[in-house]
Amino acid sequence: MQGLTEVLFRRVYEECFPEAVARAVAPFLSLTHNLQQASPRARALFLRDVLPENNEDSIPVIPQILGKEPEEFVELDHMLYDLGYREVNWNMGCPMRAVTGKHRGSGILPYPDEVRMVLDAVVPKIKCQLSVKVRLGLRDKVEIFRIIPILNDYPLASVTVHPRTGRQQYGGEVDLETFGQVLPMIKAPVIYNGDICTVQDIRRIETRFPEVADIMVGRGLLYHPTLPLDAAGEQQPVTSTKHFIRRLMEDIKVKIPHTEAQIKKTKEYWGLLWKSLPISEMQAREVLRAQDVNIVDNLIEGFTQ
Repeated sequence: MQGLTEVLFRRVYEECFPEAVARAVAPFLSLTHNLQQASPRARALFLRDVLPENNEDSIPVIPQILGKEPEEFVELDHMLYDLGYREVNWNMGCPMRAVTGKHRGSGILPYPDEVRMVLDAVVPKIKCQLSVKVRLGLRDKVEIFRIIPILNDYPLASVTVHPRTGRQQYGGEVDLETFGQVLPMIKAPVIYNGDICTVQDIRRIETRFPEVADIMVGRGLLYHPTLPLDAAGEQQPVTSTKHFIRRLMEDIKVKIPHTEAQIKKTKEYWGLLWKSLPISEMQAREVLRAQDVNIVDNLIEGFTQ
């Protein structure tokens, strides 16, 4: 999740809930940075979220690439391989309009020829294994049925499917009927993604689609940080969640030097995390309305005692 499941979050999460999450897909690296001509400092800044030294004691991570420029894709793959990574993920699922309008993310799904062009150019040259993340389409769920035969022509590590279209963004119901149709058509291992917020959601997918290789949890991990442990039968008390939230907020203050940026980042997380606490929406909004960093800190400390 762009801006949220970054290394700051992943390190604190692993500290508080060791090995609860098997691996994380990093927020995407966009192919718009002409890395070949970039200075070492610029490259380090671009790659900072996946640099090994920044990810010590963190959830194991798979870098994610957004874009369709083959030469830049291969170049970035080689950099990531040299950093020690052995898998990269191609994002064909992002629904943001600023992305899809450029035939990136789910914006490439209506164009099978472009998908094949990228894979033809990239797969023979990359050093890492390639996995992909897709939606059912950009505008129409029939688009996925034209993409699957293309994906099946390449040795993909996995295909993650979010059963919505890009135009739906995160609204409406996930289309489990169409997911059930595409699941047996995909040769690579299939990972399910979409609206996994409770243990019951996980059980529903496991029961209905036992052939699914894995389940990806998105914003559900922020709604319910102990979800993976609870699903494994290791029920966690609310005090574990409160401790995690406090640690995350402490790290924000340490890692983000400017007060305004601290408040912004804190509120981004709090807007999701408060739902895991025994407080009302009215109470949670006190934090979101506050403009003073000390008031924000005091409110969160009070709610997580």
